Amino acid sequence: MVKEELIQRSPVRVFEKSIKGGLKAGEIGVIASPNGIGKTSVLVQIALDKLLQGQKVIHVSFTQHNNYVLAWYENIFDEFIKKQDLENLPEVKDDLIKNRVLMHFNQAGMSGEQILRSLKAMIQDGGFKANTIIIDGFDFAQSNREYLGAVKAFARELGVSIWYSCNVSEGEAYTEGKIPFVLKDWLDLLESVIVLEPKPDHIALSVSKDRDGSRLEAPPMRLDPRTLLILEG
Repeated sequence: MVKEELIQRSPVRVFEKSIKGGLKAGEIGVIASPNGIGKTSVLVQIALDKLLQGQKVIHVSFTQHNNYVLAWYENIFDEFIKKQDLENLPEVKDDLIKNRVLMHFNQAGMSGEQILRSLKAMIQDGGFKANTIIIDGFDFAQSNREYLGAVKAFARELGVSIWYSCNVSEGEAYTEGKIPFVLKDWLDLLESVIVLEPKPDHIALSVSKDRDGSRLEAPPMRLDPRTLLILEG
C-alpha cells in the first residue's frame, strides 16, 4: 500500500465527515471529556493524519513530557498501520518526524502571552511553518476570554488550525447542549466541540458544536476501547 491509500483509510476521514471537513485555518476546536477517556488519542490521530499529508504540526503538552507524547505517536501509528503493508515505511516515519515539533509548557509558570510568543517564534523565526497546532492538557479553568481571544487572533494571523483538549472534572455537569460549563461563555470563539463519553463497550464521540450550529446531527463516531482508534457508527 502506498501512503495516499493510507491517508484515505485514516480514521480521521470519519472524524472530518462529522464536522464538515475538519477545521480550517484560523479555527479552534476542542476535544472534551473527563480524564483518561481518550482525548490525547484523538488529538494524536488528527496530528498523524496531517503529517501523513505532508503538513507540519506543533504538538504542545502542558501535562505530559515529550517522551510520553512520543510514545503516544508511536503506539497510535503502529496500531493504524497494522496489516496495511505500507510501502517505504522507514521513509514515511522519517517524514512524520521531520514535520513534527513537540513543545512542553508549564501553564502555572508562563503567561498566555509568553506561550503565544514562543509558538510564533517557532513558526516565523524558526522557519517551521505549521499548519496545525495541537494543545493537550491546557487548563481552561485557569484561563479567560481575553486569552482565548488572543489565541483566535493568533490562529488567524498565522493561518493555523488549533485543536485543544479540555478536561471535564469528575462530576462537573455539561450544559443542556452538552457543552462543558468551563467553555460555555467562549463558544463564539470555538468552531467545534467534540465530547467523549464512555459506554459499556466503546467510547462515543458526539459533536456538541460545529461552527454556527450546536448539537449538530452528525454521523455517529466511537473509539475502539482497545486501540483507541476512531471508528464510524
